[in-house]
Amino acid sequence: MSLRNIAIIAHVDHGKTTLIDRLLAASGMFRDNQRIADRAMDSNDLERERGITILAKVTALEWQGDRINIVDTPGHADFGGEVERILNMVDGAVLLVDASEGPMPQTKFVLSKALQIGLKPIVAVNKIDKPDERHEEVVNEVFDLFAALDATDEQLDFPLLYGSAKEGWMATDPGGDRTSMAPLFDMVVSHVAPPETEDGPLRVLVTTLEADPYLGRILTGRITSGEAKHNMVVKALSRDGKVVEQARISKVLAFRGLERIGVQTASAGDIVAIAGFTKATVADTLCAVDVTEPIPSDPIDPPTLAMTFRINDGPLAGREGSKVQSRVIRERLMREAEGNVALRVTHAVDSDAFEVAGRGELQLAILIETMRREGFELCVGRPRVVMQTDEATGKQLEPVEEVTIDVDEEFSSTVVKKLSERRAELADMRPSGSGRQRLVFHAPTRGLIGYHGELLSDTRGTAVMNRMFHAYVPYVGAIPARRTGVLISNSQGDAVAFALWNLEDRGPMFVTPGTKVYEGMVVGEHTRGNDLSVNVLKGKKLSNVRASGKDDAVTLTPPIKMTLEKALAFISEEEFVEVTPKSIRVRKALLDPHERKRAERRKVEVA
Repeated sequence: MSLRNIAIIAHVDHGKTTLIDRLLAASGMFRDNQRIADRAMDSNDLERERGITILAKVTALEWQGDRINIVDTPGHADFGGEVERILNMVDGAVLLVDASEGPMPQTKFVLSKALQIGLKPIVAVNKIDKPDERHEEVVNEVFDLFAALDATDEQLDFPLLYGSAKEGWMATDPGGDRTSMAPLFDMVVSHVAPPETEDGPLRVLVTTLEADPYLGRILTGRITSGEAKHNMVVKALSRDGKVVEQARISKVLAFRGLERIGVQTASAGDIVAIAGFTKATVADTLCAVDVTEPIPSDPIDPPTLAMTFRINDGPLAGREGSKVQSRVIRERLMREAEGNVALRVTHAVDSDAFEVAGRGELQLAILIETMRREGFELCVGRPRVVMQTDEATGKQLEPVEEVTIDVDEEFSSTVVKKLSERRAELADMRPSGSGRQRLVFHAPTRGLIGYHGELLSDTRGTAVMNRMFHAYVPYVGAIPARRTGVLISNSQGDAVAFALWNLEDRGPMFVTPGTKVYEGMVVGEHTRGNDLSVNVLKGKKLSNVRASGKDDAVTLTPPIKMTLEKALAFISEEEFVEVTPKSIRVRKALLDPHERKRAERRKVEVA
C-alpha cells in the first residue's frame, strides 16, 4: 500500500471542510446508515457556531489500495500559524478556489507558503454550481497569482479540476461527469509523489500539539526517518539541538477516517500522533536516543496585535465564574501558548496582568471566548499593535495589512473615505461582477481595530472584508479614535426602567432594567465627546397626588447588545472589557471617579 500526504488549502469559506466530508463519504469510510454531522472535521463548538476552521486536523482514507492522509487547514489569516506548520508535514496540496469569488487574500497567503517550500499544488475550482460562477476568469486569476508569487515552471503547470463539494463531484472538465469524486482521488495519487523518507533512526518534527484527559500531551507530526514503536524510549530536541526531555512512547496513534487508532509500529512517511511526553512542544524533534541533530523548522511570522489580560477586580467578581485567580489565568495562557506558536504570553508591568500577543483580533477573541466557556473571569484591555524598531535607522515600524473589501458600487466611495481617514492607501480598485467592486487597501493594523462593525453599518451589511499581514512600515502618524464619550454608572445596584427612560436623550444604552451595575461600569454611549456619570438606579418618586399622564407605561428603546468583538472594538485606552461566563460588561480601568480625575490631571501635566 502506497501513501500520500496532502493538505487542503484555501481562503476562509471556500469549501475545504465540506470537500473533506465528501471525500470521506466517497472512499467508504462511513457505514451506509452512519449519521454524520455536516463539516465533520469542525469538531470544536466555536468552529461549528462560526462556520470556520480554527485548528488544523488530520484524517486518513483509502482509495483503491492507496492510503491518503489529508490535513484540513484554517482559512482565516489570524490562524495562519497553523497553516505554515502543517505545510511542512505534507508532500502536496489541493488549492481550493471559489468559482465566483476567485483568489482572495488568504488564498495568496497559503499559496505563497506552499510554493516557498516547493509543493506543486493541484488547483480545484469549487462551487461551480453557483449561478454567478466565472470559472474561466478565475483560472486566469489563479495563474496570474502563481506567476506573481514567483512559481517555477513546474508549479505553473498545475493540474486543474472543476466541481462542487456540496453536490459531491469533481471533474477535469467543467461540463464533465457530475457523479463522483474519483477524478480528485486519481489526480492526488498520480500528481503527488509518495513521501520522501531518509535512512537512519527515528526522527519526527512536531507540528501540532493537543491535550487529552487520558493520554496527556499528544504530539502530531510526520515520521521523517525510522520507525515509531509502542514503548520505545525516545528523546525530544529543541530547534537549537538541546535535549528537552527523554520519555517512553505510551501510545502511537494512526489516523483512520475521523478516528485515531492505536498501532504498534508506524513507519517513515506516515503522519502519526505520539503520546508519552510531558514537556516537548511544537517545532521540537522527537528522535531516537542516539540522534543529535534536530530537523530544521522555519520560524513563524511574528505576532502583530497585543492585549492585556488581567484578573477581574470589579465588585461583581467571582459571582459567575469559578476561575478568577491570576495564577489560574497564567497557567491557562501558558498552556495555550505552548500549543499555539503564533501566540506570545509575557508578564505585564502590573503583577496581576499578562500581555498576550497574536496574529489578529479574531484569534485573541476566540481565545477569550474559549476561556470564558471554561469558567474564567477576566478583564481585557483594548487591542494595540506590536511595534518593531528598525535597527538601521532607529525608527519605529508598525504592521500594515493588505485589506480586500468586496462592496456594492454605491457604497465604495464611503468605504474609501472612511479608510482614508484611518491612514489607509488604496492600492487597487476593480469590478468583481454583479454590480460589486473589489477594493484593495494597504492599511495600518491600528486603523483597522474596530473597523469591521463600522464597515457593515456603512454598507448595510453587504460588504465582505478580508485582511492579511503585508509588511512593517515606518509609523504613519496619529489615527482618530472614538469620537463619543460614555455614560458611567455612579452607584451599585440594579438598573431601573424609569432612570434608563430619563437617560435616553443622553445616548444609546448597553443595559436593560434589572441589570446589575456598579460604580465605574459603562452603561451607555454618550452623544457628546465627554464622559458623563449617571444614576441608573433612581426610581420614580411616589406621592399621594394623582394626575392624568403620571402613570404612563415606560417604553424603552432596545439597548445595544454588547458581544465580545463589539466590546473590544468599542473600548478606549482607559477602559476594560469584563468577561465572565454569563456576561460581557464594559468598565473604566479606574472605577473610582476621583482616581479617574487625578489620572486625567497627571496626563495633562505630563503633556
